[in-house]
Amino acid sequence: MVFSSFAFLFCFLPAFLLVYLLVPGLWKNRVLFAASLVFYYYGVREHPFYVLLMLLSILVNYGAARCMVRCRRKKGRNLCLAAGMGWNIGCLFVFKYLDFVSRNVNLLLEQTGTAARLPYVHLVLPIGISFYTFQISSYLIDVYRKEGKAEPSLLTLGTYLCMFPQLIAGPIVTYSQVQRQMREREHSFWNLEEGLREFTIGLTLKVLIANRVGSLWTWTGSIGYESISCPMAWLGIAAYTFQIYFDFYGYSLMAKGLGTMMGFDFPDNFHNPYLSRSMTEFWRRWHMTLGGWFREYVYIPLGGNRSHPYRNLFLVWMLTGLWHGASWNFVLWGFSLFLLLLLEKRGLKKILDRLPVLGHLYMLLVIPLSWLMFAVNDFSQFRIYLTRLFPFLGQTTGAVYHGDFIKYGSACIWPMAAALLCCTGLPRMLYEKKKYSAPVTFGLVLLFWACAYCMYLGLDDPFLYYQF
Repeated sequence: MVFSSFAFLFCFLPAFLLVYLLVPGLWKNRVLFAASLVFYYYGVREHPFYVLLMLLSILVNYGAARCMVRCRRKKGRNLCLAAGMGWNIGCLFVFKYLDFVSRNVNLLLEQTGTAARLPYVHLVLPIGISFYTFQISSYLIDVYRKEGKAEPSLLTLGTYLCMFPQLIAGPIVTYSQVQRQMREREHSFWNLEEGLREFTIGLTLKVLIANRVGSLWTWTGSIGYESISCPMAWLGIAAYTFQIYFDFYGYSLMAKGLGTMMGFDFPDNFHNPYLSRSMTEFWRRWHMTLGGWFREYVYIPLGGNRSHPYRNLFLVWMLTGLWHGASWNFVLWGFSLFLLLLLEKRGLKKILDRLPVLGHLYMLLVIPLSWLMFAVNDFSQFRIYLTRLFPFLGQTTGAVYHGDFIKYGSACIWPMAAALLCCTGLPRMLYEKKKYSAPVTFGLVLLFWACAYCMYLGLDDPFLYYQF
């Protein structure tokens, strides 16, 4: 179920809030758990087994954590952790990576003339599995490290894992961040109002900006990379750069707003990343909960900056690339970011920090190029797109439509301008200063109904991060 849909906004959410706010405190987690299962079932209704898969993940990790508490010997605790993590990573591997591995092994077998082939399972990726696997794994690891307590209530742990606001696409919330709130959280009219405001801002970013600029990227693909002009190539990748940001940022704000309505304080996921002057700074501002997860549960345990930092950085970015998708373009994306970050660690960042203008120009180039690797998974098409961005790299066959950037760009000039302005953080800063004034409140109401009108016209595209 998409947050930016009539089914969610005018059916599911009002019904849920009505029941949730009326029931006594002891029942609120039960209502949230049941509603989350309904929400998830609606999204995977063609594959209802995936609901059972998530419930099994709750049971396995609940049992593994409780066993750790009972085990006095380290060997027993290690076995409990291995069992729980084996289930978590095993499920993620089977559904997301098994066919990718089989395909590449079969290519190698074919090259060597071996007749044997690995079978393909052709499983549909369960929605949100990458996110909830990381969440429940962090809980299990924290219990193992004795940095968090094993949750005695199966219902409470289940509610944490499948909470519908951030179940599908994050933010990735560790159990230690919300453990107290799972039992003691404030429910008030202020929370409801504050959550609705945040939700409306996220909805606006998704529907009125991300969806609109995303159409420009769609048109770029429809024309065909062989036929687009150089200005259209840059305009198209700029549109995708804005789309992926406001799509995911919008979702994160909606998730945070929904959490606030229920008394939760979810962590921020973005902090004006496009104002960064280096890739190092960018990835401290972009998808901060994912970066924090990899830092806490991969980079530091490997040794962090103390032992083999470049190796650790390489492994983190290879895993980050693969986490986003089982495809070689994501591996290339992760490796390219590793190289950029390595160059910055070797001295480039000091230069960029001393020359802010140079830093912004540098990021103006590398951010869209990094997203191009993310967006185009066919290497031949990726090469063609590069020749359109940089004609001196070589010409491709096909007639070029030289007026394309005027025709298609003019149709999205206002959403692109709004996206550029919102990237500066200025609208948010002004909003925080006047957020409770009557004009701002009235403006949010107008924006909500503008979004509703766009959804009525069919502009309720799924979130990009649903596929990860």
